[in-house]
Amino acid sequence: MPDAIFADPRLAEIYDAVDADRSDLDSYVAIVGEFGATSVLDIGCGTGTLACRLAADGIDVVGVDPAGASLDVARRKPGADRVRWLRGDASTLPPLAVALALMTGNVAQVFLDDEQWWATLRAVHRAVRPGGRLVFETRDPARRAWEEWNAQASRRRVDTPAGPVETWVELTDVSLPHVSFIHTFRFVYDGAVLTSASTLRFPGPDEIAVSLAETGWSVDDVRDAPDRPGREFVFVARRADHGE
Repeated sequence: MPDAIFADPRLAEIYDAVDADRSDLDSYVAIVGEFGATSVLDIGCGTGTLACRLAADGIDVVGVDPAGASLDVARRKPGADRVRWLRGDASTLPPLAVALALMTGNVAQVFLDDEQWWATLRAVHRAVRPGGRLVFETRDPARRAWEEWNAQASRRRVDTPAGPVETWVELTDVSLPHVSFIHTFRFVYDGAVLTSASTLRFPGPDEIAVSLAETGWSVDDVRDAPDRPGREFVFVARRADHGE
């Protein structure tokens, strides 16, 4: 079940305004070019910002997400007709044979146990062609990013298609490797208050490397995230088939 911030139609409609700075996607566009990928699977594509951007560059893009409300927003964006949109998760993917699969943002951290995470890695392995790659980011747990997740530091007012919205985030539980928090959104015009509870998993890099190796991936590189230097890892893995 996707979090309300993605699945509630009213919140999905304002998501792009609340998360307006998507400069973090620049590095993923560069990675697509670095590997010369002509086909891309965007896992957890949300409201489709990256998928539409890649499609505008002539890339064959499949965007998959379990949140129907987010996909509704994605389908209305300019160039969305060039993207193949699928509602579901990696386990529901049809045969694709893409060159590159991506998980941006927090996507790789929403799988809260090994069973979910390993099943996802295996499913993506099936969706990527031999020699293809998987690239995703995950926060470094040693940096304890959650210590900055509080109302005082995060409260802001944002202009959205629904009018001004006040939003903030508050930490609710830290039981490592799991961290839970809640986003609050107050719509100024009508006073409505909506919340979205989330939990992320913070695995260490060694644990991630083991999970990749056990599910058919070879780690080619572990990079520093350009938009959050020293705070996130970017894993670049290649589909390792029998005999490699």
